[in-house]
Amino acid sequence: MIQSIKVLMIGDIIGKPGRLAIQKLLPRIVAKSDVDLVIANGENVAGGLGITIETARKIFSCGVDVITTGNHVWKHKKVYDYLDEEHRILRPANYPVQNPGRGWGVYTTSGGVKIGVLNLNGRVFMDPLNCPFSEADRAIKEMRTETSSIIVDFHAEASSEKQAMGWHLDGLVSLVAGTHTHVQTADERILPGGTGYITDIGMTGPMDSVIGMQRDAALLRLLYAMPSSMKPARKNIQLHGALARIDSGTGKCTGIERISRKLDSTHPDGDDSSDNP
Repeated sequence: MIQSIKVLMIGDIIGKPGRLAIQKLLPRIVAKSDVDLVIANGENVAGGLGITIETARKIFSCGVDVITTGNHVWKHKKVYDYLDEEHRILRPANYPVQNPGRGWGVYTTSGGVKIGVLNLNGRVFMDPLNCPFSEADRAIKEMRTETSSIIVDFHAEASSEKQAMGWHLDGLVSLVAGTHTHVQTADERILPGGTGYITDIGMTGPMDSVIGMQRDAALLRLLYAMPSSMKPARKNIQLHGALARIDSGTGKCTGIERISRKLDSTHPDGDDSSDNP
């Protein structure tokens, strides 16, 4: 039976403040908007850099269905085996096939609808990897044998590369959402072929910061080129993302809106220096 489904994508979760936002805000958003599937980027969920088994399980317990990642996924080696075991965590598909984990999967909602999720990493201003465009073509061809509803997390630096991916996949996937820059863009739209698009869905964590990290440390690096320890900030915690409505019969996006929700209090545990990676 054809039905409209709602998919919530959550921007890069930053350490303990980001996890607190997920814990406190996500259940309300899911209930109010009747969300069918929650996808969250978790590559910064452990101490602001990388992901661990413990932090992954914590955000799963808050209602996240699928975790995507990015270039920081390899920070903590103890998670490597878990990437092979836990099919709900994805790493960018355009890393070499020998790497731990998987780059895409097809998941079934509680209503019985299958949704494909693909994780890709950009190459412009980032480490050289396999071509994300050709990798997308291969993965989408396989996923479309099971479902026409496909979500793409394109973890990339350059807005030009993200926009190019949106046009490349227009009509082939339901949504192309950018992550990595931690700054939510105001360009959400539905492309002519029926694919929802937004250049970056932002971050989930402390907004009084420099892309989630303490301001003084970031300024020390930028003003004086001096090394400094980068730790997550703790004030003005917000959850950012995008909510897409999808026709499960055609896989076309019928609506997309930016999500921005603010936590009413600062992080209660002080700064994030004690975060257990």
